[in-house]
Amino acid sequence: MRILFLDLDTLRPDHLGCYGYHRDTSPNIDRLAREALVFDNYYCADAPCLPSRAGLMTGRFGIHTGVVGHGGTAADMRLEGWRRGFQDRLAWESLPAFLRSVGLRTVTISPFAERHGAWWFYAGFSEAYNTGLRGMESAEHVTPTVLDWIERNGQEDNWLLHVNYWDPHTPYRAPAEFGNPFEDEPLPDWITEEVLAQHQQAVGPHTARDTAMWDASTDPKYPRYPGEIRDMDDLRRMIDGYDCGIRHMDGHIGQLLAALEEQGVLDDLAVIVSSDHAENMGEFGIYGEHATADHATCRIPMIIRWPGGARGKRDAGLHYNLDLAPTLAELFEREPRAAWDGRSYAPAVLRGEECGREYLVLSQCAHVCQRSVRFGPWLHMRTYHDGFRLFSEEMLFDVEHDPYEQHDVATEHPDVCRQAASYLSEWHDSMMKSMPYAVDPLWTVMREGGPEHTRGMLRQYCERLKATGREYAIAELKRRHPGEFQ
Repeated sequence: MRILFLDLDTLRPDHLGCYGYHRDTSPNIDRLAREALVFDNYYCADAPCLPSRAGLMTGRFGIHTGVVGHGGTAADMRLEGWRRGFQDRLAWESLPAFLRSVGLRTVTISPFAERHGAWWFYAGFSEAYNTGLRGMESAEHVTPTVLDWIERNGQEDNWLLHVNYWDPHTPYRAPAEFGNPFEDEPLPDWITEEVLAQHQQAVGPHTARDTAMWDASTDPKYPRYPGEIRDMDDLRRMIDGYDCGIRHMDGHIGQLLAALEEQGVLDDLAVIVSSDHAENMGEFGIYGEHATADHATCRIPMIIRWPGGARGKRDAGLHYNLDLAPTLAELFEREPRAAWDGRSYAPAVLRGEECGREYLVLSQCAHVCQRSVRFGPWLHMRTYHDGFRLFSEEMLFDVEHDPYEQHDVATEHPDVCRQAASYLSEWHDSMMKSMPYAVDPLWTVMREGGPEHTRGMLRQYCERLKATGREYAIAELKRRHPGEFQ
């Protein structure tokens, strides 16, 4: 068995042709999708980058691993304490360790561990290649290492090759010589001039006036990424920059597929295409950031081409990224690790059978502190720290009919909100009962001063709001976050 796992950072499914995008961003991914099972409702349980990959690699929720943020206590795996043996639990529980136990040579080509100081990421890999730019790589920095590995090892049997591309991640870095194949193509039609005008009054990091996070600064090294979205031309620059990143990356994926075909192994190769999280591209007025526990940030692509499995089909069930580990266990006819929180969807992979969950709980504690429940057509969001974006404590969206989350209908559907609260309570009780720890790491983040990407910035940001005509928000920000002004 050979497995190619394409781990494509910050990739929105709805910007891929195989998910219905109107631009030709992904011809090579689309080619794979035509021969695969495509999942329409696949989500990372914990966002963004570090918590998501912690869930993927451990098969566990962030509330269990402790990794829910990007800094402070909640950026580290929980210590095992006296229960720890000669090796920590990831030596046999991690996804790569499991695959190694079934006889695969497990290989990663990724800078992720160094980028986040997440050295546990290497657990279970037989080989690790760090491309060395801490996530600032463009595809041309990654592909030569992958092609070299394929040339030397592709014809060997029993391997997993995990390849991590970063081109859709901010700042959008497709090289200038790539050009812009989308310059004459229409933009997504939901962001009209009227909608953009509303976004320009939004406040918080990475909103339309502050896409550099806290201001409108730009970096000449990344001309595809604007510091501010003042008009539809700036909006085009932002959307085209993101889409060019996807198309540039997709071309390099085509090189990998061609090399594998040349090695004579492509036809029988298992291929997994997914991401760690997606990207807000206008939702809540946020651009170029993965900042929320919502449909825009947490919904990710998942495409699986499995030898002998379902091909040319779609799955509508609700699934988490941490469900991949038990799924592979079932596909290899092995028992899942007892500590995994995931649930196998192998029947979908093998036969196209629906086997989704009743609901999902999505979390984010790096930019905001939120937990959301995804069920039926609904996304119910509960905000504990608004990340200085003035979110309501409770929000509800019909994401089947309002995928860009423009209309909060919480007050119109109190019964749906109660159902969501019941699901969240049920999930939280189950999580707390099934671990030896007494602390929910979301509250650790709150007690340590809030999300990592907000700490110590509000006083300075209020000056920015004064200078840009958004003083209306300052009094409310001070009311909600008095500790930032002490």
